[in-house]
Amino acid sequence: MKYKFLTLSVIAALAGSTIVIAADNHDHAKNAHELNSELSLSEDNKVKDHGQNDGHGDHNEKTGGDSHSEHEEESGGVELSKAQLAAAGIVVEPLRMQTVANYISAPGEVLFNAYKSKKITPRISAQIIKRHKRLGQGVKEGQVLVSLSSVEMAQAQGDLIVADREWQRVKKLGKKVVSDRRYIESQIARQQDFSKVLAFGMTKPQVQLLLKSKDLSAAVGQFNLLATQNGTITHDDFIEGEMIEPGRILFEITDESSMWVEARLTPSAAIGIKTGTSAKIFVNDQRYSAKVTQIHHQLDEVTRTIAVRMEVENLNDSLHPGLFVEAQIQSLVSQEGLALPENAVLRSPDGDWAVFIEEKPGHFKAQEVEIITKAGDWVVIKGVEPNTPVVTKGAFFVQSEIAKSGFEVHNH
Repeated sequence: MKYKFLTLSVIAALAGSTIVIAADNHDHAKNAHELNSELSLSEDNKVKDHGQNDGHGDHNEKTGGDSHSEHEEESGGVELSKAQLAAAGIVVEPLRMQTVANYISAPGEVLFNAYKSKKITPRISAQIIKRHKRLGQGVKEGQVLVSLSSVEMAQAQGDLIVADREWQRVKKLGKKVVSDRRYIESQIARQQDFSKVLAFGMTKPQVQLLLKSKDLSAAVGQFNLLATQNGTITHDDFIEGEMIEPGRILFEITDESSMWVEARLTPSAAIGIKTGTSAKIFVNDQRYSAKVTQIHHQLDEVTRTIAVRMEVENLNDSLHPGLFVEAQIQSLVSQEGLALPENAVLRSPDGDWAVFIEEKPGHFKAQEVEIITKAGDWVVIKGVEPNTPVVTKGAFFVQSEIAKSGFEVHNH
């Protein structure tokens, strides 16, 4: 039987009845069995959707739990094979209480190592004839830096030539011909003039060459200043042709393979620091090993702090004077705590610190922790129970595998 309605009507029976929906000028008739089946299917889908949201329903009964929770567990852990563990060098150790040394953090400044620096200065008034080296250049000990000319040097060179000739003549005649007084005076005069030109800036090879020359016009007062050590020229403030006075600093040469870092600490913080203790220098995401070499014994009048000087190797030439750094200096004071190597604690995707625990052989999961303090290459944490198996080496690999696993799950 068909029903025709001129207006929209809805007939519904609450239990075991037929629902019929019809529109104007259209014949829509379905038997009760068909409509009830469609309604039952629609209602079943709603129940299933509701079950996924609130943790109930047929789906959860079959799977035995919340699918969303399973998804979080799956993305929070990863299963690694023995081959992967060996290839990545992953080491798992029980988390234990350990005694670690405290490190004191303080800002510092890089300085030249004054014990590996030399200043090149003339000892007499002179004129600069020629520059041979420039600022920033590396030099070797004995290399010529600058050529000078001096009236005083010319006089000293002339006196040496005369004294040397007289000494050679007296020595040839011998003590049997000349008096002892003349012999000794000639020898002393020659030695004094020789030492004088050396003191003025000539080297022994230069003096020997001058004395062997038969050309008396060689005594013109010209001489060279040489590098007194290996290093880099860090100062050269002069102009060719300039007249300079004794003590004027023409060059500074520094061996930059070793630098100083000077940090300032409060008196209470400096109590636990001794010379010879280790330190870490951090700058531009780089870390350098250092050693405390000096501790000042006088407070700065303005800051009321004590300067602590550390020596740090600068083999890659990345540290330069004036650079501000962070220094972590080992203290003799120690503490106990649940400690892990610094590389075993990484940032999680949400920015918190995390370690990776082994829930069962080969299965790893991230566990958020709180860092209590840093102690050199170690960190003291809380948030994990003692004796929990924790990844101490290869944590970055485990984190990467967990991230990849989570990415794949999210795309299923």
